[in-house]
Amino acid sequence: MTPITPAHYMVLSAALFIIGVIGVMIRRNIIVILMSIELMLNAVNINLVAFSNQLNNAVGQVFVIFVICVAAAEAAVGLGIILAFYRNKETVNIDEMSLMRW
Repeated sequence: MTPITPAHYMVLSAALFIIGVIGVMIRRNIIVILMSIELMLNAVNINLVAFSNQLNNAVGQVFVIFVICVAAAEAAVGLGIILAFYRNKETVNIDEMSLMRW
C-alpha cells in the first residue's frame, strides 16, 4: 500500500476545483452556483492543509479556518439575497436576475 503524498491531495483538489468551475460556468441555478463556489473554496482548503502538514507549519491550517468563515458568511449573505429575490420574482435562474443591472 502506497502512502498518501501531497501529490494525491493536489490531484483531488484540482478535480474538485475543476468541478466547481464547470458548475459555475454551465449551471443557471444560483443555488448550484453557490455550491460550486463552496466546492472551489474547499479545494483550496485541501491544498492548504496538505502543504501545511507537509511543511510542519500551522499557518495554512489557520488560513483554512479563515477561508471557512468567509465561505460561511458568503453562503449566508448569498442565500439571503436569493430568498429576497425569490419572493419577488419566484425564480432562481441567474439569466432572469437583471434586477440590479443598470
